[in-house]
Amino acid sequence: MTGIRMISGAAALLAVSMLHQPARAQESNVITLPPPVETEKATPYDDRLARLSEIIGAVHYLRNLCSADGEPEWRQSLQALLDAETRTEPKRRARLTAAYNRGYRSFASVYTSCTAAAVRAEQNYRNEGATLATEITARFGN
Repeated sequence: MTGIRMISGAAALLAVSMLHQPARAQESNVITLPPPVETEKATPYDDRLARLSEIIGAVHYLRNLCSADGEPEWRQSLQALLDAETRTEPKRRARLTAAYNRGYRSFASVYTSCTAAAVRAEQNYRNEGATLATEITARFGN
């Protein structure tokens, strides 16, 4: 009987160790999926669109600086553009918003009152923006 107890004790030890092996094997073979990656549709005009966003930001600041009534339609026009272009693409939307803010802040840091130079800068940026918008629409529009 003593021999049987040793065998059954050894068998129990073996059985216990085997029960733990599959669990360890499963733990090492667990596949963890990375978080889903948001896919964005890169467009061939993203760089131009970012520049247009920056221009709209600059023009918005300068027009409001030199206009007593203010002109919210510049920011609203960018909002409409963002809604149309980046509705389901938050990273792209963030890049275009950052470009707008960069354009706005770049002039806010230089001009604190309406000057002849501010008026000229606004005209130049508005002309560049109109040219860019026309180019984007003609080349990539429907």
